[in-house]
Amino acid sequence: MTMPGRPGLPDQPDPAERSEQDVRLGRAERRRERVYQQIKKDRAGNHKIPTWVYATILGLVLAGWLYLIITS
Repeated sequence: MTMPGRPGLPDQPDPAERSEQDVRLGRAERRRERVYQQIKKDRAGNHKIPTWVYATILGLVLAGWLYLIITS
């Protein structure tokens, strides 16, 4: 297997090396796609715990913390 001349693939050009800018753009594009997919999944709903439960728990924690501050 010889790589320099690539005798088995005469019609195909050598793949161009990617520049640092190309690599960065690829990373940014992949990250943008992951964020887009995550937002799409979150907007679809299907939450296991409703938001009002989280809000109630937060309110109870804050009320307890406030009670501790006032009574100490």
